[in-house]
Amino acid sequence: MTLELNSPHDAAETEKSGFGARFALVLVALLWASQLNGLMGLMASSAQSAIAIHFHTTQIAWFSQVGLLVGVFTTPFTVKAAGMYGKKRVLVVITVLGLAGDLIAAVSTNYETLLIGRGLAGFYGPSIALVYAMARDVFPRRLVGPASGFLGGGMGVLALGGPFLTGWILDDFGYRGVLWFMAAATAISLLAVQFMVPESPVREGRTPMDWAGGILLGGGFASVIYGVGKGAEWGWTNGRTLGFIGGGLIAVIAFLMLERRVAHPLFPISLLGRRRVWATFLVTSLAMGAVYAQGTVAYLLVLMPKIPGLSDGLGWTATKNATVGAVGSVVLIATSVAAGALARRVDSRILLAAGGALVVASVGLTSQFHYQPGHFIAIGLLSGLGMGTVVAVVPIMIIESVRPEEQALGNGAQNLMQGVMQGVLTQLAFVIVARGSHTVNGTAFYVDRSYTHGFMFFAGVAAVATLLVVLIPKAKPLDEVDAGRSA
Repeated sequence: MTLELNSPHDAAETEKSGFGARFALVLVALLWASQLNGLMGLMASSAQSAIAIHFHTTQIAWFSQVGLLVGVFTTPFTVKAAGMYGKKRVLVVITVLGLAGDLIAAVSTNYETLLIGRGLAGFYGPSIALVYAMARDVFPRRLVGPASGFLGGGMGVLALGGPFLTGWILDDFGYRGVLWFMAAATAISLLAVQFMVPESPVREGRTPMDWAGGILLGGGFASVIYGVGKGAEWGWTNGRTLGFIGGGLIAVIAFLMLERRVAHPLFPISLLGRRRVWATFLVTSLAMGAVYAQGTVAYLLVLMPKIPGLSDGLGWTATKNATVGAVGSVVLIATSVAAGALARRVDSRILLAAGGALVVASVGLTSQFHYQPGHFIAIGLLSGLGMGTVVAVVPIMIIESVRPEEQALGNGAQNLMQGVMQGVLTQLAFVIVARGSHTVNGTAFYVDRSYTHGFMFFAGVAAVATLLVVLIPKAKPLDEVDAGRSA
């Protein structure tokens, strides 16, 4: 049974009294679904040090990257299916697949099986695109901005409570406890979506799936990420490295050519050809990719052990890291909610540029000051302002840039590009960090300059994204776009 929200009485009550009880339940269910990927990423980043040491692997980057590769590859097909068969229905299917992967990872006895489970869990990757599209479809117009800001602000709730939860599980039950909790969290999301969220009424016509286009697009981007990840190991001029990167880029170009000819394209070129759309995708993907990917380096820094002459990690427990980061997380929550409401009155481009500039400043400062808890607390105030603004504004900018029937496609394309950016940036960061590493018994340990260079890299990427905001043309204000029942 699914909660119904379409009665005139419900609509009238919602208009009078904010979200109302039923819409609040839907919002909570969508919030959990939207943040599940973030929770998995947070827990994976926290557990990666323990997993690397337990399995004696120098390939720990693939613990998080293999799921990202699968998510990137499947995004085109997932988004297309959601448009034709229903966003909720497809979200339930990919959540079931994600749960299966989590269970395989939880019972794994070797690193290879662990990666298989994490790869299968990657099917859940495109969920964030479906969640934001559903928010536009099921909420009244006046609630779309606050709801989107709230969903974006969920990153702050996750950043506040997630580390404490992860710290307790990791410190008391080890990495295996983290893997089992991932499975439990996915199961909760599955139940919440199934019984609390209505199906979106917005549909595309049922047309043949463009399998060739999806394989070219998803496979091309996945090939680029894999090639970049292997570049340091194989050599950047090695034929295999160039083959994966070059072949992936050729596949993407072939996809663009193919989509102009097929009767039912996966992603209409007319959508990607609009300046407001492609510029928004480019800037938000760079910004969000940098925001999420820099956390990988941060968690290595604080959780890897302090071993003189070998490892310059801070050696904190996961619980201590959560305590230190709590202040910044509170600021992130408050900022994201405020930014979501402010976007109704202030040009979203201005908000994105301001948030990006604050991210650049905070990550740049972290590259130089990352030795004492006080450093992280002080910089966290600045980081919370910047990241809170960025995560709240990005989904709103997509809503402003596309029509209602394009919302799933728009979110899917942005999510795909963000995943590619995040994957490439993470791989490049590991290459940079690994330059100052020492390998002992199959485990890589990093020195201080490695972390400094990693943070400087991300500050530079965020700076480029901020400067590129000028490419985005002005769009219709949020309060004037078609959303909710008006769509």
